[in-house]
Amino acid sequence: MRIFWGMASEKLTAAPPRDKLPVFPIACWALGMMASAQLLVAGLALATRFEETRTVKIVEKEVTKIVTVPVPSENVEEASVVARPPAMAPSMPFALAPPVEPEPVETPQIADPRSERLVNEGRKARVAGDMGLAIIKLEESLKQSPEDPSVHYELGLVHEAMGVFDVAAEHYEKVFQAGVSGAGALYELAAAKLRDGFEQPTDMLGKLALGRVRIFNDPQHEKGARVILTIPLQKAPAAEVDSNEIQVSVAFFNRTSKGEIVPLEDKSQVSQQWVSLPFDWAAGEENLRMTYVIQKQDPATATIFGESSYYGQVVSLLYQGEVLDVQAWPRDLAARINQQPVAPPQNGLQTPEFLDLPPPDFDLDSPGVLPPR
Repeated sequence: MRIFWGMASEKLTAAPPRDKLPVFPIACWALGMMASAQLLVAGLALATRFEETRTVKIVEKEVTKIVTVPVPSENVEEASVVARPPAMAPSMPFALAPPVEPEPVETPQIADPRSERLVNEGRKARVAGDMGLAIIKLEESLKQSPEDPSVHYELGLVHEAMGVFDVAAEHYEKVFQAGVSGAGALYELAAAKLRDGFEQPTDMLGKLALGRVRIFNDPQHEKGARVILTIPLQKAPAAEVDSNEIQVSVAFFNRTSKGEIVPLEDKSQVSQQWVSLPFDWAAGEENLRMTYVIQKQDPATATIFGESSYYGQVVSLLYQGEVLDVQAWPRDLAARINQQPVAPPQNGLQTPEFLDLPPPDFDLDSPGVLPPR
């Protein structure tokens, strides 16, 4: 036994040493295999996602469509309340934007309160016909606000009404020089005055006149003697007339029981009404209706003061305060008033037309003096 062990030990000792295993290359190979596996897995994932993006997805969605059903016109007319849209133009491939309305230009406010008060007082005096007071107020306002366009425009109106056209033009020129930014709406008004010149009342001669006055005399009216005048105003074709500048004045005269001819002083006995409105000269003529009632008097008052009866009237047509035409009946009444016609009537001297019956549009049963509108 000892010998065998010794022999074995000798063989083991004498045998050459065995080579070591290649650990490092094996580890590198293993890591390479793992990296390749990870790259393969990542590539498969990217390929799968790319294929999903190429898939077409279809999404269904319900869309509500409004269908307009036309309503027959006969059914619309039978409705108690009908709302109709404005007429529309034929459908076009594109919508046109609605036109933009220009904003109205306003008159600028007077900056100084005292000047504003003076201008208002001057305007009030001008409308009342007191041109002297209007000039005083406006000149004082001009000292306070020498460049204000409202003051200059009002001064232009006053001087134009007085016939001092050169001074009026100077004030309108001041307004014009201020432009739209300074004068606002007054700029166009002043420009029109300077461009067109100044209209004078006598320019309406031959363009506006009185027609033949129609008279219905009813002395047996239950409230007293009643006279109904229908006064035609006639306008020439193509003539431009400012209705605000027209004035019709009627002076009634009575005959007393003593035979005296006296003018009517109690204006409350006269009422007036334009027969046809609007005032548009549709047939070249507008008619004014005046109704004069002489109230009955009790016997005692009639004995003391006497009775009066209708004698006649003088009808005057004025434009911008100037007399254009006068008709008097009886004709001797023309001498009893200060206003005289500046030109003879277009159709010669006209006598009134006396009616046996009241005008056809006059309601005799109306409780009031005037016919109902």
